[in-house]
Amino acid sequence: MQKKLRGSSEFGCRHDLDTLSPSSVISVGTATQRQIAGLAGIARREIPGVNACEAELSHFLRADPELIFAFCHGDRLLGGIAFLYLNCRGHDALLLDEIDLRRPAREFLAMPDEDVSAIYVWALAASGRAVVGIGNVAAYLRRPRFVNADYFAQPSSAAGRDLLIALGFSRIASFQSDLWRYERPWKRLPLLPVSKFSSRSLGDVQC
Repeated sequence: MQKKLRGSSEFGCRHDLDTLSPSSVISVGTATQRQIAGLAGIARREIPGVNACEAELSHFLRADPELIFAFCHGDRLLGGIAFLYLNCRGHDALLLDEIDLRRPAREFLAMPDEDVSAIYVWALAASGRAVVGIGNVAAYLRRPRFVNADYFAQPSSAAGRDLLIALGFSRIASFQSDLWRYERPWKRLPLLPVSKFSSRSLGDVQC
């Protein structure tokens, strides 16, 4: 994940991404081809070292119309967020560092009518109040196609890392460098009460 956060304290403390409420301050929706040039320009300004290619973004959006989201206030484009929706092969390739995340092979990407195995945060270019649009995107990604997919990201700055922590991401062990994961709440194993176990019950286990 590449994120440059400036002038926003919306996520100053720890939250859970899937419990964020959608914001009415800005409007958020799947990006259109007409917005791609503006989003590419914002990405070049906001993300260090990125030279966003308008043609490339347009190509990915045509392949999957749910890939990129735009944050707007009225007619003004404030920023956006783009994902890679990985299938099972892509999910494994991500953990094993066997995928080119800049230009991922089509074999690793979920088809538009296919359930997603993992959601990789490809780029987030937003500052100020635009950041609250993350709650709107999270609500969209609770739809059936995405509901069983955990989020993954790689921060490119201290601000990006802080944002991941604030949204409930944790760094995980993987072959992929500095990979962070947000596990969906409904997939987390509940902690069993301590009273369920005792030294006697453990001693009764037959090996």
